[in-house]
Amino acid sequence: MDVTKISQPDIEILGIRVMEPVTAFTDIIVAVACFYAYWKLTKDGRSGKSILYMRWYFFSMGLATFFGGMIGHGFLYAFNDYWKLLGWYTSMISVALMERSAIEYAKPFIKKNIGEFFLVLNVVELITLMVLTTITLHFRIVEFHCVYGLMFVVFSFHLFTYQKTKDTGSKTILYAVGVLVGAAFVFNYPVVIHTWFNHRDLAHILMAIGTLVFLKGAQTLQQAQTT
Repeated sequence: MDVTKISQPDIEILGIRVMEPVTAFTDIIVAVACFYAYWKLTKDGRSGKSILYMRWYFFSMGLATFFGGMIGHGFLYAFNDYWKLLGWYTSMISVALMERSAIEYAKPFIKKNIGEFFLVLNVVELITLMVLTTITLHFRIVEFHCVYGLMFVVFSFHLFTYQKTKDTGSKTILYAVGVLVGAAFVFNYPVVIHTWFNHRDLAHILMAIGTLVFLKGAQTLQQAQTT
């Protein structure tokens, strides 16, 4: 049996059809975790560009996963494929914001021209991949952008910072990236645990956990007041 072809049954709530209900719900769980992280980091009152970018990462990723749950899963039948771009674009912007946060945080420890180069590359990369996503309407490009941004930018810059400073915040962010990469692995190598809890649902739960680990990292960044 090809587990990738097992689809979650639709349900009806007050006569309204909901597709992939658990997957839509777990997407909303991720959104709630993201909005909580945004609220918490705002309430903490920490300053600096790296924290600002992380706050907006949480907010925009919350929007992206909410749109994904509603448009990409729950009510997909009511929208055409181009509506998926709303969530996809927002998630790509959110990953780019996390990239900028990591680059800004590492800037005191790298040459100025290197930091500026990666900040410009961050924008070029985002625009290029958004255009390709629009042309192809293929989610793989969104996934590539996410893995590239988290693994090769966020992870690399925070690993460099941690090696320089032993910053516990950077170390925690490395763990968060690991959790999110695990979520991407689960999403792309589906093992359907149950009809009502598939690989996408498990990936969303891991994303919610990763979000809270990211929050912990942001709260413990030692240089956040000055970067």
